[in-house]
Amino acid sequence: MYAIFLKEIRSFLGSLIGYIVMGVFLVLSGLFTWFIEGNNVFDLGIAGLPTLFGLAPYMLIFLVSAVTMRSLSEEKRLGTLETLTTRPVSDLGIILGKYGAAVALIAIALLPTLFYAYSIAQLATPIGNIDYGALWGSYFGLILLAASYAAIGLFASSTTDNQIVSLIISMVLSLFFFEVLSLLGDLDWLDKVGKSLEWFSLNFHYESISRGVLDTRDLLYFGGFITLFIAFTKTQFESRKW
Repeated sequence: MYAIFLKEIRSFLGSLIGYIVMGVFLVLSGLFTWFIEGNNVFDLGIAGLPTLFGLAPYMLIFLVSAVTMRSLSEEKRLGTLETLTTRPVSDLGIILGKYGAAVALIAIALLPTLFYAYSIAQLATPIGNIDYGALWGSYFGLILLAASYAAIGLFASSTTDNQIVSLIISMVLSLFFFEVLSLLGDLDWLDKVGKSLEWFSLNFHYESISRGVLDTRDLLYFGGFITLFIAFTKTQFESRKW
């Protein structure tokens, strides 16, 4: 599993697309956080990063989908899947190795944004006067959200040998679980059913953790969500034997 993990890390960091995807994420997040009028740090006058944490979940849908789109689909297209499965590692080990690499890459992409947090702390009056609970809760929520997107992306990649199709499936599913289910809670005609469905959205639990309070129900939700999609991926991956 560790060998698969390292192979995926090297493959992504050795390709131009990897740096382009991470560069686009950092440029856009930086522009919206610091420069674009209306929602930047200086206009809001808040010692925090509400713009970053409000925008990042949507940018991560593309970023994570781009990272995971080739995980299994590329192996299928090149015909190297059979070679991969002959290694002394289980199907689940292959999936977890690729999944772990995807999450690690997203974490690497998020690391430079810690400079934003440092800058905010220096700009606050007095220096360092920011809500660290909400700040670190939001970062932790982003990691869990990205990990959930990665599980979706890996499943999407297991369903096709076309990277573009994998990217589209992953983005549509991620947007559905983050935004669409969340919006159902605002529809009056769905009444209590909509509120119940809203609870199953990624957005509901992301916002809960972003407040800086770790609730076991949120952690169990993300853990269950990721496990479910890893199980879907394993089932799809093993279907080649049928």
